[in-house]
Amino acid sequence: MKKKIAKVLALGLVVGMALTGCGGSDDADKNADQAATDGEAMVYAVETGSAGEAAAIEKGLQYNSVGSQSDALMEVASGTSDAAIIDLLMAGAMIGEGTSYPDMIYTDALTTEEYGVGCRKGSDLASYINAVFAESYADGSMQEIATQYGVQESLVEQQAAEFVANEPDSDVAYIQEKGTLIVGITEFEPMDYKDENGQWIGFDADMAKKVAEKLGVEVEFVVIDWDNKIMELDSKNIDVVWNGMTLTPEVTESMECTNAYCNNAQVVVVPAE
Repeated sequence: MKKKIAKVLALGLVVGMALTGCGGSDDADKNADQAATDGEAMVYAVETGSAGEAAAIEKGLQYNSVGSQSDALMEVASGTSDAAIIDLLMAGAMIGEGTSYPDMIYTDALTTEEYGVGCRKGSDLASYINAVFAESYADGSMQEIATQYGVQESLVEQQAAEFVANEPDSDVAYIQEKGTLIVGITEFEPMDYKDENGQWIGFDADMAKKVAEKLGVEVEFVVIDWDNKIMELDSKNIDVVWNGMTLTPEVTESMECTNAYCNNAQVVVVPAE
């Protein structure tokens, strides 16, 4: 399964970049136009507040907002929506042979993008995470975790980084004092999902555990409403958003974000013919 994810991601990112360079990112528009010509207005299921929803809006597609990317796939499986727009990383784990949705495929890559981790605006936690990213990339542990979940082909090389504390108002000190790093997530395989024992695992989950260990605190995973992620951060219900988050202008303006750590794309998923 993990080898399959890695192959899908490698192919998908290459295809996505080629499509972007050649104007092929307009394929979804062409498909929608053809459907309209045929008297069928395609409806795309998207997660509320996601990069997939942003892509649908940008391209003028008719869409149905749902609670999660998993829900978007369920919409396609039930026939409620004609297609879903989800992250390529999730498509690699969730669709095709040997997955939860073996009778689905992805077609068009609408965007290419990068993932980052979001902290409160002005928080020095982003600097701390960047330092852990740099260290773990240099010693190879980041690549080992990525390989475990089949996302190694998507990793972004991490440059050397040093933690710079914000004195006297340090978010890192606040987290260390309370003894817990609270991580806001949604269930999103292969980044954050539960194993057979109900424990949170995944590339993002394991990297968050590594940061918590470095901080000397416990880690707590909290499922959030993705559309309210900024509010959850600002109210200190969570300390960080770590869930395959695309670094969009809205995100980078509203949060203190880490360096990018994974490449991704938004892809269209449809039933296999």
